[in-house]
Amino acid sequence: MSRYALLRPFLFALDPEVAHRLAIRALGHGVPSAPVPNEPRLRQRLLGRDFPTPVGLAAGLDKNAEAIDGLLGLGFGFIEVGGVTPKPQAGNARPRLFRLPADEALINRFGFNNEGHVAVHRRLAARRQPGIVGVNIGANKDSADRVADYAAGVAAFADVADFLTINVSSPNTPGLRDLQEKGAVATLLAAVGAARDAAPRRVPVLLKIAPDLDGDALAAICDVALASGIDGMVVSNTTSARDGLRDTRHARETGGLSGRPLFARSTAMLAAVRRRVGQKLILIGVGGVDSAETAFAKIAAGADLVQLYTGLIYRGPRLPVDIAEGLVRLLDRRGLATIAEAVGSAL
Repeated sequence: MSRYALLRPFLFALDPEVAHRLAIRALGHGVPSAPVPNEPRLRQRLLGRDFPTPVGLAAGLDKNAEAIDGLLGLGFGFIEVGGVTPKPQAGNARPRLFRLPADEALINRFGFNNEGHVAVHRRLAARRQPGIVGVNIGANKDSADRVADYAAGVAAFADVADFLTINVSSPNTPGLRDLQEKGAVATLLAAVGAARDAAPRRVPVLLKIAPDLDGDALAAICDVALASGIDGMVVSNTTSARDGLRDTRHARETGGLSGRPLFARSTAMLAAVRRRVGQKLILIGVGGVDSAETAFAKIAAGADLVQLYTGLIYRGPRLPVDIAEGLVRLLDRRGLATIAEAVGSAL
């Protein structure tokens, strides 16, 4: 039994947000540490960066860039911090994070709680650990101009981020998902593109979408993304659906559901996006990644890279290394030379 398996009952006895804060504080001191697997078969040149493995950390765990060095020290190929809004905001009232152990899932309704652009930029500029770090950008709940908030995020982080994710898919800020409508997202991405063009350093931009879009809406947003000149899409955010949950204690809580129950829905959407955009966009697959097998399934469905968050809570800090090592074994099993050969292989 792993050390984390022994520790998990004690962590799960704590309020989920308290446990979250303790983890961030520990990682902020740089512990523990596991080197990124040095496996040439997993390396890819994407978004102008050299990714040592395709296994990344999704946004939401380290909202304020407090634990960058510690998280990179867990063996992730890349991490994403945020979501970050221009002004600090407290987010929604507690409780706002719930574990569903029977489903290996979480429900959160944080509402973009974060310390704002200035504080997060300061930490990113001061980081010491080498590695690829993206920033997830959001809009303030009380903003009079959310499009301007996203443009401000691009301007704020273009000099310190390896990529930027435009998050219009959180279910926890009222009206935010309206920005996924075709006309609205076209206006948004035009403003984001102008802000990127004005920045002194060109930074790759990706659009993060919800798993709850219907087929027509998904096709429309893919077409807008292709026309906009952005670099990729992140598929997907948390879901508002509650289909098939076994945990009856918290299943009816409002917020976004993440973890194992999201896997099938988000992977089907990922495959649909890959079919729609072809090879023109980089895709990051998120939702239910908790093993080498689920990561490989995302890649086979069209993901160039994958991200996880909830799986780390249930499986522990060795998960990114375990997945990377498992991906090498899966390449051997399938007779593939590199992970790039696996991308879209199930389509």
